Amino acid sequence: MKHHMPALALATAFLAILAQSPLSAADKETRQMMADIRMLQEQSQELQNILGSIAEALKAVNGRLDQQTDATRKSFADQKVTIDAVSGDLRVVRERMDDNGVRLGSLTQEVDALRQTVLQINIAPAPREPDVPAEPGAPPVAGATAPAAAPVRAPALAGGLSPTAAYAQAMADYYIGQYDLAVAGLEAYIRDFPKSEQADDAQVNVGNSHFQLGKYDKAVDAYDLAIRTYPRGNAVPEAHLKKGISLTSLRRTDEARAALEMVMKDYPDGFEATLAKQALDKLPPAAATPATRKP
Repeated sequence: MKHHMPALALATAFLAILAQSPLSAADKETRQMMADIRMLQEQSQELQNILGSIAEALKAVNGRLDQQTDATRKSFADQKVTIDAVSGDLRVVRERMDDNGVRLGSLTQEVDALRQTVLQINIAPAPREPDVPAEPGAPPVAGATAPAAAPVRAPALAGGLSPTAAYAQAMADYYIGQYDLAVAGLEAYIRDFPKSEQADDAQVNVGNSHFQLGKYDKAVDAYDLAIRTYPRGNAVPEAHLKKGISLTSLRRTDEARAALEMVMKDYPDGFEATLAKQALDKLPPAAATPATRKP
């Protein structure tokens, strides 16, 4: 018995070691796993912190971008307002320059007319001494010369009148019913001052004078000439209207209808459109196009 005790104790100890070895290994793996989990948690927390920082940075960047966008939009709006204002000012300046150019042209023509008038006054022949009849049979006086011929007077523009005065004189004949004289005066005005501001009005009034005389064909020709020569003149709408009325008097109904409809289409806001509508309503209805018969 005594000999078997040490062997039994040794076996028991070995069994105890064997029994405890798997538990120790499992515990070590568990501790290692826990350490790994803790490390992953820490890394996840750090990643979350980094993501939060990035989100804050992106938020700040978005805020700055929004502010920059608003500032850019406001700058563009201010620039557009400024450009529109400058464009409006330039348009006004251009219109005034055009108006001043027209007025300057009229003043130049008036100055030229006045200069011609002054020249006519200056070159007028001086009065001659009355000729003393010589006694019958008396010899000719030595040194006596024949009287010089009177200088020829140069024609003046529009009879020496300025453009304003020439137009007013021609229209005075028109207003008192001297339409033939008005036609002559207005045509002379157009010849002498073709670029005048009132040249288109003068041409239209030539047509009006023919219309008052009942010469509707000549009136149509005068209105057509005004439309062709002064397409941007302020009297062109009246020319189209009066042309349509003249064609109505000539019983050229289709042409009259086309002219009156053009007035309503091209100048809808003017009083000429209202008159054209009234004249158009008085025209007989257009003839219906006969339907083509099928074979």
